[in-house]
This record gives sequence, C-alpha cells and structure tokens, in this order.
Amino acid sequence: MAATATFGLRYIPSNSWLHKFRTRTSIRTRSFTTLASLSPVEDTEDIQLNVIPKEVPGSNNNNDKSNKSYFPKRGQTLELVCESLAFKGKGVCKVADTGFVLMCDRALPGERFIGRVTRKKDNYAEAKKLKTITPHTDYVEALCEYASHCGGCKTQNLLYEAQLKAKEQQVRDLVVHVGKFSDQEPEFAGAMKPIVPCDIQFHYRNKMEFSFGPKGWVPTEQLQEKSTEGCVYALGLHAPGFFDKVLNVNKCLLQSDPANEVLAIVQECWRDPELGLSPWNVHSHAGFLKHLMLRTGSNVETGLPELMVNFITSSDNPEYLKPLVEKIATIPEVVSIVNNVNTSIGNTSVGEKEYTLYGKSTITEILRGLTFQISANSFFQTNTRQAEILYKLIEDCAFLKGDGSEIVLDLFCGTGTIGLTLAKRVKHVYGFEVVAQAVADARQNATLNCINNATFIEGDLNKIDSTFASSLPKPDIIITDPNRPGMHIKLIKFLLKLKATRIVYVSCNPATCARDLNYLCYGVPEQNIEGHYRLSSLQPVDMFPHTPHIECVCLLELR
Repeated sequence: MAATATFGLRYIPSNSWLHKFRTRTSIRTRSFTTLASLSPVEDTEDIQLNVIPKEVPGSNNNNDKSNKSYFPKRGQTLELVCESLAFKGKGVCKVADTGFVLMCDRALPGERFIGRVTRKKDNYAEAKKLKTITPHTDYVEALCEYASHCGGCKTQNLLYEAQLKAKEQQVRDLVVHVGKFSDQEPEFAGAMKPIVPCDIQFHYRNKMEFSFGPKGWVPTEQLQEKSTEGCVYALGLHAPGFFDKVLNVNKCLLQSDPANEVLAIVQECWRDPELGLSPWNVHSHAGFLKHLMLRTGSNVETGLPELMVNFITSSDNPEYLKPLVEKIATIPEVVSIVNNVNTSIGNTSVGEKEYTLYGKSTITEILRGLTFQISANSFFQTNTRQAEILYKLIEDCAFLKGDGSEIVLDLFCGTGTIGLTLAKRVKHVYGFEVVAQAVADARQNATLNCINNATFIEGDLNKIDSTFASSLPKPDIIITDPNRPGMHIKLIKFLLKLKATRIVYVSCNPATCARDLNYLCYGVPEQNIEGHYRLSSLQPVDMFPHTPHIECVCLLELR
C-alpha cells in the first residue's frame, strides 16, 4: 500500500541560508497573514519570498557598488545556484557572494547555471535558465521528450525520492513561516507526518486536456534544428506562461495508453484539408476545434479501462466530426465520444450544448467501493489510485465512531465523493458546493450507490451570512476541501463559532492551507477572532509525481 511504502531517501541539505533570512524578518507579524486572508493568495512564491530581507546582512546602504551587485537589473546575466524548490516548482536561487534571491523555472536543487534576470520585484527577481554549468544533485534522464518544454512535468528529471523530499520541506516551511507553528515544539513535531508517495509515477492521470492552435510553438533552442514550416496547426499543451502558444504533443506519459492511442489517431488525421477542420485562434476568435479532452474510467463489471473522448468546438456543427469519430471508435476502450459546444471567445471546456456522437454520455469510475458516473464536465479526482489513499487518510482523520450517530458537514463537496465514501458510517452528510452541475452529479451519485443519508446543497461558501446552515443539525465533524485560494474569512468565523469537535482540512495549496490553519488555531486578534483548535496531524500527499502540486490532509481538534 502506497501509504506505507518506504524509500531509501538520500539526504538533501536543508536550506539553512534561507531559514536564516526568514527568521530575521517580520514574517511572524500578524499583518501579513491578515492581508493574505482578505486577498486570497494565488501565488505562493510571493508568500515565501516576502520573508527575504531587502538588504545583504552587514552591507552598507550608502555603498552604491554593493547595492548595484545585490539588486541585479533586468536583462543582466548571472551565475546562480539553486538551493531548493518553491511551491509551484520554481527553483529558489541565490547570487554568489551576495545571497540575493531569484526564482528560476526548471532550476533544480544543487544545479549551478547561467541565468538571465527577466523581472524584478520588491525583494527578489525572476530569472530564465540559459546554460547549466553543473547539473543538479539528483539528476535522472527524463522519459518524456517534451519534459524540457511542456509546463506539466517540470521535475521529471529530478529523482523521485528527491521530489518527495522537496515537497515535504515546502509544506513544513509554509506551515512554520506562514502558519506560525513552531518547529521547535514537540506538539508540531508530532503533527507533521512524512509525505505519502505515489506508487505509480506515470500514466496516473485519468483526465487530460489538449488545445488546438493555428501554429505549433517551437522552443527557441530548437528553432535551428526544426523547420517551422511543418508547425502549421497544432494540437497539444500550452507553452508555460502562454495562453496562445501550443506545443505539439503526440504522446503524454501521464495519461493512459488508450488515451494516447486516441491522441495519435487525432494527430494523424485532423489536419487533412478534405475534412475542413480548422483550429481555434485565440486572437482572431475564428476556427472550429478548441480542445480535445480525454477521460479514463473503469468498467464496473470487468474493471477494464473505458475512455471518453470530448471535442470542444466553437460552433454547433457536430457532423463535421464524423470522420474523426469513425476512426476513434475503432479503439475498444472508447465507449463515449461527445461534443461540447462553447461559442464564447473564452478558453473554457464547458459547453453550452452537448452531443453524444458515439456510445454513452458518461463513463464510470470506482472509488472506495462506490461507483461514480462521470460526465464530460464532471469534477473527479484526477489520480484515482492515489485518491483511494487520500480518502482513506481523510476517513482516518475523521475518527468515526461507526455507530451511525454522527453528522458530517462536507464543505466544497464537488460531486460528493468524500462525503459519500463516509455516508454509510454516519447518520447524515450535508454537502455544500457552488457549481450547480457538481451538485446535480453528487445527488445522482448518491442515488446510484443507494445512499439516502446525504443531502447536497448549492451555495457559495465565500458569500455566507449569519443564517448559513442554521436549519441544519450541528455537525460533529467538518470536512473542508477548498480550492487554491483557501477559505474566506467569513467561513473561518463560522467554523470558529460552530466549534465542531473535529475539522478535516483537505488542501491543494499548502500556502493558503497554512494561513487558514493559523486562523483556526490562533485566531485573528486584529478582528477580535479567537482560535479554538489545535493541529493534531498534517499529512502531505503526493498526488501528482513530476509536478509541483501537493495535497495535504490536516486534522484540527477542538481545544
């Protein structure tokens, strides 16, 4: 079982230089995290780097020469050393002899390289890696040919054990410096758990979305090797940082083999002039094909993979897709081909209309003994096997009595997957979710699994008032699984007033998670909010190997 897998992790030196910088700053002042709560944090790097001082220790502000070397200018070329990875996968680097911090994409721990400053901020800068002088400490050969340029697997050429170590350290640093939990206290040492690894590092994603574009993007360093003449029309993934540049991808090692078969067939024939299919142009707002979404599920009876293919188009002409449908339908695993029509100029994949072009309109997936119907626009955990581990950890944190006496309040419940997996052991589950389709899916999933003690309610948890949940019985356990911005201060106030025995906080963003844990445990004195919880357990989980994403399961118990 992945939760108990052990690894011979190599020791990676701690970031002592960064820790010294952090502890000298005013990060522990309440004003910073109060600001973070009122303006939900989207960029974790800003949180981490606000702790870097604006002066070199011991330097003289009147020394123009020292200041000039310490604050590099945009366009300046420097020799840099990557010390660690920040959340979102960027390397934390420092200028030799000065300690000034720069963030560099695709720089990995231990790597010495030449970088060019691309952007200056108040107390740090961003850089682009130009040339590696000394490779990073735990270098491995990336299996994917696109790994150096695609925005997905930024750390594929970093040994997996080193990836885990870096992610675990990121969570620890954020909880200490943003959440203000002391790593010197035995209570915190007991709460912080080792990261749970993912036992499958490739082919673990059950959903991938590829974009169509009028011209393929070629990395600068490959312009001399590849002719751009063959790059007209593209189907693939967006180049990092660009909404209008698409890198042609013929195979993705994160998705299933049947999904890659579909991608190969579409790549082979969609450019045929006789088909008359044109890619969407985000600038001119012309073209037919916007996205290709591939979803993999499991047949309930056989357990074998079943695949949904979803074409997102700009206009209501499903007949144009017939030649592609006929070719794709020859793959045995394909049981559903649909067309979502989105006429807006935006880049979303959710359609205003949906046509079923082949097979059925949904696929199924099995999670912790329950069957879930997944439509083209349903939310579902992207790594099904690791979701089994995640949900078991959530259940363990809930400490259910098992006598069917407890009330569970499931906040940000999505399609109800977490609450439904607990429902048979509790009295009732009440789930809240803002997305109407997700609520409808949750209700359908409850019916499909013959669960009658789960109620799902549509509502925006960022806009609650004093009457929120007033008609519901007081919950014994609260599960909250917010999106990246974390919880609104209104919801935090509600939870502190409610005083449920346990809160299980599931997070996909350790920065906002750390901030919210701080509020729930220590309160917000400036707003006369008193904290009532203690952090009993914090468990990082690696849901997405080779990417910077980290999931956390936290148990808070009422003091």
